[in-house]
Amino acid sequence: MLVGRFQIMASIAAHKFAQCITCHAWSPDQTMVAFCPNNNEVHIYRLVEDKWEKVHVLQKHDQIISGIDWSARSNKIVTVSHDRNSYVWNQEEAEWVPTLVILRLNRAALCVQWSPKENKFAVGSGAKTVCICYYEQENNWWVSKLIRKRHNSSVTSVAWHPNNILLATTSTDGKCRVFSTFIKGVDSRDSGTSLASDMKFGEQIVQLDLCFSWAFGVKWSPSGNTLAYVGHNSMIYFVDDVGPSPSAQDVAFRDLPLRDVLFVSERMVIGVGFDCHPMVFTADERGIWCFSRFLDERKRAPSSSKYGSQFSEAFGKLYGQSKQGVRNDAIDPTKPGGGVHENCITCIVPLRKAGDGTVTRFSTSGLDGKVVIWDLESRADLSL
Repeated sequence: MLVGRFQIMASIAAHKFAQCITCHAWSPDQTMVAFCPNNNEVHIYRLVEDKWEKVHVLQKHDQIISGIDWSARSNKIVTVSHDRNSYVWNQEEAEWVPTLVILRLNRAALCVQWSPKENKFAVGSGAKTVCICYYEQENNWWVSKLIRKRHNSSVTSVAWHPNNILLATTSTDGKCRVFSTFIKGVDSRDSGTSLASDMKFGEQIVQLDLCFSWAFGVKWSPSGNTLAYVGHNSMIYFVDDVGPSPSAQDVAFRDLPLRDVLFVSERMVIGVGFDCHPMVFTADERGIWCFSRFLDERKRAPSSSKYGSQFSEAFGKLYGQSKQGVRNDAIDPTKPGGGVHENCITCIVPLRKAGDGTVTRFSTSGLDGKVVIWDLESRADLSL
């Protein structure tokens, strides 16, 4: 089930990575991991002879680093912080050199992600604003264009569509939105999708009002045909045909809310959050999504009954209905504790992808200070 589980957990215990990890990212060759130990620093560890050794400490921010992403092609690290700043780090010989990105924010920067082509990155903030940053060769600096007056509260997560132009966001106003980030001179019109063919920067494609609580993590499927995001009401939402007339489903579960999601294939999603146990959601041949199982075998759903009490049955009837009228039974799992993670999982990152975009290995980190690698190829019971 786990690749390098004992190795990584032993390294955390031996090297005392952190009491808490805010976010993490991997180098292109996956031999180094960068994370924020819930302060204003980025620690980079390298795997040397089956042991993790600290090789760099990046110090430039003044407050907690809330987001980090490591580009796979250009080997650049981008960080954002509560200090309202962003830095792009370039490795020059043995040192990492920071370049300040002017975000023009008056509130904390909360999340960041490189675009698929890595010519842009998006920053969500507590200023109800999304910054789309790109590099200007003429002036030799990073600049940002802002998407303003679209969100009513903090932007908690951003996710790039595979076409490099569409961007999905979630917010504590309970909504998920999709925008165009087309920038003349940076993007081309041959994006391969009609949604991105004739749109201006910052144009809103759709606003999804499915969640009536804070909305957190959001992700696109490998093909970009399906969008998934989670809410603080212990529900996960799936949206197909994103555009003027989208079709949506929701799945309710009895466990604690999720914080982030990851498509491992077109029909399988991993959700992580406050429950500390990764959850697997799958879609059948009809495209109907439902909870499948916990990835951590230490936590199992009982097979004796669907519900543990009359209250839970009523809960399932009330919240287990999808927007298309399909029933998604709430699960009543046992809670033995002692799983791989011992506190809230806040970050899930893909590690290995197949040619079709299927994720076969990913990592999670959380408030327990652990980084855990999960390998789906070794799970015969999980079909991608």
